Amino acid sequence: MQLSIVMPVYNEGKIIGQTIRQVESQVKIPHELLIIYDMDEDTTVPVVEKLQKKYPSVRLVKNIFGKGALNALKTGLKLAKGESVCVMMADLTDDPKVLDKMMDKFDQGYDVIAASRYMRGGQQIGGPLVKQVLSRVAGISLHFLVGLSTHDATNSFRLYSRKFLRNVKIESDGGFELALELTVKAHFDGYRVTEVPTTWTYSAKESRFYLKKWLPKYLKWYLWAINKKLHGYPKTEKNN
Repeated sequence: MQLSIVMPVYNEGKIIGQTIRQVESQVKIPHELLIIYDMDEDTTVPVVEKLQKKYPSVRLVKNIFGKGALNALKTGLKLAKGESVCVMMADLTDDPKVLDKMMDKFDQGYDVIAASRYMRGGQQIGGPLVKQVLSRVAGISLHFLVGLSTHDATNSFRLYSRKFLRNVKIESDGGFELALELTVKAHFDGYRVTEVPTTWTYSAKESRFYLKKWLPKYLKWYLWAINKKLHGYPKTEKNN
């Protein structure tokens, strides 16, 4: 198995069918698509069960660590079978066509490949303005201040090598700040980080991003990276 796609869901019954059909029609690399859900009553489940007959690469996986986005991500990363593991959202914000370019980078030996909204060729369409500004500032400032090899440190849409995931300790306690944690840890631990441009399209009717709740989670890992840079954290490139 070359690629595992991890997709956490929460009552995505109205959109998951379109998402699965889009992924399965555009991703030609041998892969599995893990749909991670919290509860049997989730509206996503019956829709996926019907589509599994047509798309055998789709797996329904119940969260094994407890409810919530972070535990869904940890479940997917643990149970994925691929040599590369990509996290994607279920709401069509992420463009699966980008996966071919991400896999090209993986084949070149990169361990973390970010789908970047803020590099040349990338863009973001829609979304809360405050979130856009904070995300852009965080990504670009980390690129220049600590030498992070991506302009987009916070987008969850990224691909990881199995080699890296085996060796990293997850310490996040919130949710999607996990992408920032994994990226800065990969950078300072000597793993190879890169990016490819993507178009991120906001499609939700109501934002699930609550500033007071999530900002401290992201700020923790932003300041962690700054602190490592200031104190001359040793960085040795991983070769195996």
